Amino acid sequence: MQKYTKQVMEHFTRPHNQGKIKNADGIGTVGNPKCGDIMRLYIKVKKDKQGQEMIQDVKFETLGCGAAISTSSMTTDLAKGKTIQEALAITNKKVAEELGGLPSAKMHCSNLAADALHAAIKNYQEKK
Repeated sequence: MQKYTKQVMEHFTRPHNQGKIKNADGIGTVGNPKCGDIMRLYIKVKKDKQGQEMIQDVKFETLGCGAAISTSSMTTDLAKGKTIQEALAITNKKVAEELGGLPSAKMHCSNLAADALHAAIKNYQEKK
């Protein structure tokens, strides 16, 4: 049985950017029916001086296991302050690597976090 890394435990016990953004520019909701994990990710976008769309703020609400909460927290850390294009490049694999790995039985949780971010960006782009 694989154990959680120190990074996973840190993000699980002290999640970053947890909560909801009122009047979010984009919202992405994803779930995994097999394990019951559900994630909702909110983004606030602002243009910088060069006119690039930047993720100014990002928050999440997750109902799930420790890995689901940890990957949500890490994903928000990775996305905050990034351009839309940079945020779209955040992959499930990258999230897991940044957390020092996940037990193989929990790898599906990292997929949800990146998918929620991408869904929020897509929602934002569709609203424009």
